[in-house]
Amino acid sequence: MFSRILIANRGAIARRVVQACHTLGVDSVAVFSDADAGAPHLAEAGRTWRLAGERAEETYLNQPALIEAIRATGADAVHPGYGFLAENPGFAAAVEAAGARFIGPRPQWLETMGDKVAARRLVSEQGFPVFAGTDRIEPDPGNLRRQAESVGYPLLVKPVGGGGGIGMRVVREAGALETAVAQARALADSAFGDDGIFLERWIESGRHIEFQVLGDGQGGALHLHERECSVQRRHQKIIEESPAPGIERSEIEALAAGAAELVGRIGYDNLGTVETLRAGAGDYGFLEMNTRIQVEHGVTEMITGVDLVVTQIRLAAGEGLPDARPAVGHALEVRVYAEDPVTQLPSTGRLSRFEVPRGLHGVRVDTGYALGQWVTPYYDPMLAKVIGHGSTREQAIGRVAVALRAFSVQGVKTNIPLLSGILGDDEFLAGQVDTGYLARYLARLT
Repeated sequence: MFSRILIANRGAIARRVVQACHTLGVDSVAVFSDADAGAPHLAEAGRTWRLAGERAEETYLNQPALIEAIRATGADAVHPGYGFLAENPGFAAAVEAAGARFIGPRPQWLETMGDKVAARRLVSEQGFPVFAGTDRIEPDPGNLRRQAESVGYPLLVKPVGGGGGIGMRVVREAGALETAVAQARALADSAFGDDGIFLERWIESGRHIEFQVLGDGQGGALHLHERECSVQRRHQKIIEESPAPGIERSEIEALAAGAAELVGRIGYDNLGTVETLRAGAGDYGFLEMNTRIQVEHGVTEMITGVDLVVTQIRLAAGEGLPDARPAVGHALEVRVYAEDPVTQLPSTGRLSRFEVPRGLHGVRVDTGYALGQWVTPYYDPMLAKVIGHGSTREQAIGRVAVALRAFSVQGVKTNIPLLSGILGDDEFLAGQVDTGYLARYLARLT
């Protein structure tokens, strides 16, 4: 086991890694920007290291500064959390070159799975289902049109790299294709430093189902069930749950087994998530594989009892896979954002009041904020995650709804009214969720 882990992240996930280090008896180093100087996890970590500046590129994306922190603190491992440099193969390689272990898969997997075209090709060769799509599109209008016709309309223009829905454009007819491609290229270049794009079949109102998988790099692999992540805005998830409502268990279990077999065959060597989309007819297609801990990992932890962050660290240290676990009950997570509930635009300001629910049975709240902190424009505006667990879906929903009513936040706007409304909506309560749900819900409000 490692002796000291440097946490190259902030917020709720940094706090979770500190907790995992305490569980394992490992010293932790929490890096922080000037904007995060009052973050609660800094007092909980074994030691801290300042990254001068406020903006992400000055701090949590500043690879030389992070490598210096590794050397100066004597850390022998680095946990990247999610976002920032968590899936950056160059950073993973630099960590290893500095004499520390990157807590995640080998850099080759970050590179392969970070290229969505290469990932599609690999999983297709292994027999995992994929929807119609193209390789990287060259900037040639004639070829672009031919490739689009081979996929068929409607289609999705997607960046080859990156994530978070950035740069994605739905195209419903040929006349809008070139403009959408130009916009996607520009956004991908500015966000990811790579303007590569490809085309993929667009599934109207599909179900976004992902599978938590683990591999030991020796052919051993298992899955820890699925998460339903279809309630999204701008291709970003806001509600996740497990088990997926309204889908036959035999169907889900067959695909979960296939995801685990895929991970074992390719020799993947840590925790990951295989993301798929389910079309209305019940056929599935691979979307991408995330090679890091997910924001919604708490859902899986609640139904299995497996600490996924501890498991990540154990696997990186060369320990074996945990035992497979059955899913017990139902868990549901909502993401509380500092944003206007109507426009869904970020809200910034000082948290003059910040009271989160505590002591509620079956409820867990993950947050990286405390009273008096500033919510700045420099980072993702997620304030907290609320995860409820119950013996039934209805009970889990009810527990999260009660928890949301117990929040008290002043200084910024939040999306709590939107989340509470969804949890009481008849369509949502009936389990009729898909990627078009939120648009339908908002249309009913107006």
